[in-house]
Amino acid sequence: MTGRRWLPVASALIGAVAAALIAVSTLAPEDSAAPATPAADSVDVGFARDMAVHHQQAVEMSFIVRDRTDDEDVRLLAFDIINTQANQRGMMLGWLEVWDMPKSTSQPMSWMAGHSGGHGWDMPGMATDEELDELRRAGGRDAEVLYLRLMTEHHRGGVEMARAAVERAGSEEVTRLAAGMVDAQESEISLMADMLAERGA
Repeated sequence: MTGRRWLPVASALIGAVAAALIAVSTLAPEDSAAPATPAADSVDVGFARDMAVHHQQAVEMSFIVRDRTDDEDVRLLAFDIINTQANQRGMMLGWLEVWDMPKSTSQPMSWMAGHSGGHGWDMPGMATDEELDELRRAGGRDAEVLYLRLMTEHHRGGVEMARAAVERAGSEEVTRLAAGMVDAQESEISLMADMLAERGA
């Protein structure tokens, strides 16, 4: 795989991280321009909490495949996902801390109820425990293909959640980060489709 193929993804990832860094600067409590704390049942809080969980699984899957293959392209993709999504997860948990909101809930995804295409209580794109165990047992090309398939579905679910936040969140920092996630993950979905095709999958 040539470096050129990574440029759209890298650009999208840089944009998302830049948006996240800007968002941090708006959250200082002493800043009079900082946004008001969102309500506990708001899209902003629900998105930050649930996307942090969603990102954690992407990071977990990426660590697994990193140790199950020597393929440079797959390992580079996994490395990018680990770094980008771990950083974004930390950002969203930081928002919850600043907003004085709990980081877990007994009603995940309730903020998407009523959204067009919303899943209610189901978090879209999440791999099952059985699929994660299968990934842990796989190796080489089998691990690569399974990871790319699982991560493609995971990203599709993440894009669905992020689009809902773009449309419905009340704070600029949330909509900006969510929009960056849509761009980055759609670019990676396209990239993973090419990678699967290269592996005859």
